[in-house]
Amino acid sequence: MAEKPKQHTHAIVEPTLENLSQQLSVLDERLDNMDSILTNVAERVMSQPITLSVTCSGCGKTSTYTLLACEKPTIRK
Repeated sequence: MAEKPKQHTHAIVEPTLENLSQQLSVLDERLDNMDSILTNVAERVMSQPITLSVTCSGCGKTSTYTLLACEKPTIRK
């Protein structure tokens, strides 16, 4: 029988200015990392297909994405 996905649980933390500042810093760093990764992926996709497998850290479910693109032909002079 298939296992049920794990439930996401989060500790309740009293919101303070320090906590919000720290969370925004962590979010900013993660977004910067994602931007770098997505930029590199986009450059690779323009020349060849790529498959991404993303696993949820909370429930362990894996999602697979295949990206395809083609470069526009250019005229070299």
